[in-house]
Amino acid sequence: MHDTSPAATAASPELRAIRALAVGSLVALIAFDVAWDLAVTDLRPSGLWTALKVLPLCIALSGLLRHRMYTYRWMSLLVWLYFVEGVVRAWSERGAARGLAGLEILLCLLLFAACGLHVRQRLGWGRKKR
Repeated sequence: MHDTSPAATAASPELRAIRALAVGSLVALIAFDVAWDLAVTDLRPSGLWTALKVLPLCIALSGLLRHRMYTYRWMSLLVWLYFVEGVVRAWSERGAARGLAGLEILLCLLLFAACGLHVRQRLGWGRKKR
């Protein structure tokens, strides 16, 4: 039986690196989306409302910083909505905006991978049985 408590897994250097990747990519995604919607795109009356889309990400940041397994699990599902937005923008935008959409896609993939690896590490999946 593996001990999956936060205290038991906190000392793992692999887990610390995975957590840093998850938090870093989440913070980068939040900053990127706010900057893109408020500063880069033409600010329309609905421009401020599109910035509200980062609120779920901000809520998730608190859970990731507290090492809550549940947050890592639902974040790995929620991130696909932002991934789809990046794909749609990459398909429909032109010029530099297409490259920005690619960056959003990359950040989403990093966040998903980090969340998945975190859950796998905490639950002990893939470890050799003794």
